[in-house]
Order: sequence, then C-alpha cells, then structure tokens
Amino acid sequence: MAHVELVRLATTGSVDDGKSTLIGRILFDTKQIFQDQLEAIEEASRRRGSDYVDLALLTDGLRAEREQGITIDVAYRYFATPRRKFILADTPGHIEYTRNMVTGASTADIALVLVDARAGILEQTRRHAFIASLLRVPHLVLCVNKMDLVDYSEERYNEITDEFRDFAARLDIADLRFIPMSALEGDNVVNESDNMPWYQGSPLLKTLEEIHVASDRNLIDARFPVQYVIRPHTREHADYRGYAGQVASGVLRPGDEVVVLPSGFESTIAAIDTFDGPIDEAPAGLSIVIRLEDDIDVSRGNMICRPHNQPEIGQDIDAIVTWLSDSVKLRKGAKFAIKHTTKSARALIKDLQYRFDVSTLHRIDDATELRLNEIGRVTIRTTEPLFFDEYRKNRQTGSFILIDEATNNTVGAGIIGGAAS
Repeated sequence: MAHVELVRLATTGSVDDGKSTLIGRILFDTKQIFQDQLEAIEEASRRRGSDYVDLALLTDGLRAEREQGITIDVAYRYFATPRRKFILADTPGHIEYTRNMVTGASTADIALVLVDARAGILEQTRRHAFIASLLRVPHLVLCVNKMDLVDYSEERYNEITDEFRDFAARLDIADLRFIPMSALEGDNVVNESDNMPWYQGSPLLKTLEEIHVASDRNLIDARFPVQYVIRPHTREHADYRGYAGQVASGVLRPGDEVVVLPSGFESTIAAIDTFDGPIDEAPAGLSIVIRLEDDIDVSRGNMICRPHNQPEIGQDIDAIVTWLSDSVKLRKGAKFAIKHTTKSARALIKDLQYRFDVSTLHRIDDATELRLNEIGRVTIRTTEPLFFDEYRKNRQTGSFILIDEATNNTVGAGIIGGAAS
C-alpha cells in the first residue's frame, strides 16, 4: 500500500443533499468501519427515531451536527482500495459555513458536487461549483443523489445534468462527469444499480479509481520554500547544515543546480535527507532536508528553485480573495499580515476591483468591501517581495492567507492571478 496513489476528495453541495450519507455509504460498502462504530450509529439512529441506519452519523461528529442533522465543520475520513488511497473531506452545505467548504476543497484533486434529484440545482450548488472552479480543482463529479425519491427517473436526471452543463460552461472546469445515485440505498455508489439500467457509466467508486490525477500535479517547476535551518551544534554533526521544508512542486535530486531566492546565490544539491535516511529523488509533497555543496546564506522564507525556472518575484499581486471573517471586513486601504508558503510579511489592500455575485457569476464593480463568505478580486502590496507563481500553474506557490494582526485570526484566503500592473 505504500506505493498506492493518494487522491484527495471533497464533497460539496447544498444542505441536505446527502454528502455525509454518501461518505458513510462508501465507508460501509467498502467494509472500512468497525463493528463497534456500526453498532454506535445504529443505536444513535434508533434514539433519533429513524427507521434506517443513518450513515451520515459516521462523519457528523459534533454534537450540534448530530442534533441538527447538518454538517458544520470539515470532517476528514480515510479509506483505501487496492488501487488508491483516499483522503475525503466532508464539507458543510450551509452558506454561513462556506469558509469551511473553501478549506476542505483547497487541496482536493476531485470535487464531488451533490444534488438532490427532487430539488435540482440550487444557489448553493452553483456557489460550491464556482468555488471549486476558482480553486482549480481539476476534476468535478456531479452526483445526482436521492434518485430513489424520483423513481429513478432518467428524464429528471437529464433535466438536472443539462441545467448544470449550461452553468458549468461559464466556469473553468477541465473535467466534468455525471453519476445518478442513491447514497441511502447504495445505488451506483460502490456497486452498480439495477434500478437504473439506462445509465451505462461506472459507479462512483470505480470512477474515483479511474480518474487520472497524476498529470494534474506540477512536476516541472521545482519549488522548495525553506521552513527551517537545521544546525545540530553537536560534535558528531558539527559541519551539518540543512534546510528543511516540503517540496511545493516539481522534483529535486542530488546533483541538481539550484538558486536561492532572494539572494540569487547558486549552488548544487549535495544530498537530500529524510527521517528514514538519504534519498535520490524528492517529488512534490515530500518533507525533506536539503544540503547544499556551498555554504551560503539561506533562511526561513527563502525559496530554492532551478536557475532557469524561477517564480515571479514582486510586491504587487493581483488576487482573488475569499473572505473568512464575520468581524473584520476587507476594504481598500486595510492592512493585514500575509502568509505565503513559509514567508510572512505585511500587506496593504491597494484596491478592491470587484466582487463576484456567486449566484449569477456577474461582477459587482461598485463593491466597497468584502464580508464573510464573499469573493472578490483585489490588488495587494506587500512589505517584502514574494516568490510566487500563478495559481493556475501552481496551487502551492499561488495561494496565501491574510491574517488580522490584532487577533491573529485568519480572515482571508487568496489565489494569485499574477503580478499587478
């Protein structure tokens, strides 16, 4: 299993569309829950007066979630098949928890957008699909759920998929797929459904196993933000000097020529160390320690990359920001701390260009502020240069967060469109 591919999923969609039930069904049908867990949710279902086992209780762990029958926080679950390992984020459907949905979908390879076959495409469905497209989630699967409540109607399924195709045509979605299902009954989740012979595609789990995600990862642009400088200061390791961090993108190997930003000093990678010992290759996502041939000045917040493939360097950036705070608002002239990869600086909002109407995708050009869960395009000036790529090229070096300096709370999540003119 150590060499099985890891895929990150996020379930999205409106309230009561069945996101938590879908995850529970996947875990149940793939036999990845323990007997005591099953007995616990059976007992909880009886206490709630349900005449069926409520599989949503496997993910709705907060007391408030179980009492109200909703998802509030992002719940992460893990499961595996012989072909892949999955990390699945169950995100909330209520509009007031949109910021939690952004958190769960920000690292996803695949977004599952659930739709209640009875209600069809709702405003929150559009909002979550729009956010998934902004976050450049490479693959989106529209799961038309609760087909058992519309008598497994092919006509109703086609109505919903046609409407969503029209909406998705205005979004930047590279791969869009559709699956009719019933998470409660298990139709087309793990096993094929006998109730929908008109559907000729694969069930959800097989689809998740087959979607090609390897090419979505940036293995070209080598980026290594330095997080920590390791100097043991012991007799045994008196000459040891390593630079710890996580490979943001690309692949690094001993012998590679590299440059350190912002100084511009060049060197060669002497060795790459891990907890388990030296390695010959470090792909994106791996936490490592790099040792260089030359003793040059490198510190936290610096970026190690290749001399002929460097990120942009600048203090003025154009970005799309999702606002996460209900007490602080984003306005022109506001100042925040900014955290980009391992680098921290201060930031000034130079301009709020427009705010998105998420329901219609129209731009509101006269917007003066962003409030909780609102999304807008801004121009930011930082006190120190950042080493960044466009988010569409590199999700790791193209994203940042804004922090309220008074409370140290994260108030905004941003994706970089490029250098501001």
